[in-house]
Amino acid sequence: MAFFSVIIPLYNKENFIENTIQSILDQTFQDFEIIIVNDGSTDKSEEKLLKFKDNRIHYFSKKNEGASTARNYGIEKANSDFITFLDADDFWYPTFLETIFTIISKVPNQKVFSAAIEFDTSKKIIPAQYSISKTDNEFEIVNYFKASLKETVLCTSCAVFHQSVFTEIGNFDTKIKSGQDTDLWIRIGLIYPVVFSWKILARYVYDPKSLSKNTKFIKEKMDFSKFEEAEKANLDLKKFLDLNRFSLAVKSKLAGETALFYKYYNPIDLKNLSWKKRILLRLPAFILLSLIAVKTFLANLGLGSTVFK
Repeated sequence: MAFFSVIIPLYNKENFIENTIQSILDQTFQDFEIIIVNDGSTDKSEEKLLKFKDNRIHYFSKKNEGASTARNYGIEKANSDFITFLDADDFWYPTFLETIFTIISKVPNQKVFSAAIEFDTSKKIIPAQYSISKTDNEFEIVNYFKASLKETVLCTSCAVFHQSVFTEIGNFDTKIKSGQDTDLWIRIGLIYPVVFSWKILARYVYDPKSLSKNTKFIKEKMDFSKFEEAEKANLDLKKFLDLNRFSLAVKSKLAGETALFYKYYNPIDLKNLSWKKRILLRLPAFILLSLIAVKTFLANLGLGSTVFK
């Protein structure tokens, strides 16, 4: 049995999938299986992946039902104790699995592991910014919500989970059309700490065709209502959710969705937001668009992050 099961959900990534698979095969730690779930691709993705001849690659094809269903399918097929995901347009640096394996051996009682990532913005490669103080330690054991107030310390291309995590909290919620990963991270964060490495071991690759960048899906984002009771007793969760509500409220205003704006705005405790964010919530959409254009320009230069968080 392999030490890691690597799950790749694949949908129309013909321009990326070869680099993604090769980044796994180039790992310095080689005890893994790769589970590729083709979620009804209509391009040449299948043709590209079938070029790889490695008996550790297990290929499955199914009708298109979305990335979360594909990931859940992969979890069911996984044979390893430790499960990790890699999106079909992202890639790992060669020591990702070796680094996580070493950390697991040092804290064998922990269940959730992650590492820092960087973003390919199409203009510039920039490292993610996290809300925890960087130290010289090899890794930190952190509270997910405190550590994710800027950028989430868990993402689907740079995290590893013991299979018992899914047994306890369940898989990706396929009833949620957009934001299923955030929903899963919240459920994990309510139970497990995250062992976080400061090493940048993965790159999120910009794909303008990605569904996550399509503004029409704003109406299908999760509204966090399932966590209303939990956030009353967990102030760290409450602040994390309010920052996400802020982001979605701004995006709703930009999309001209007034009712949706108030759906996200009303539950926010404004004390959890900086004065700048409070002002942003009050600005009209045309001013927000101008500010975002400037902020995006600076982010592409590596001088700032998204205006939404």
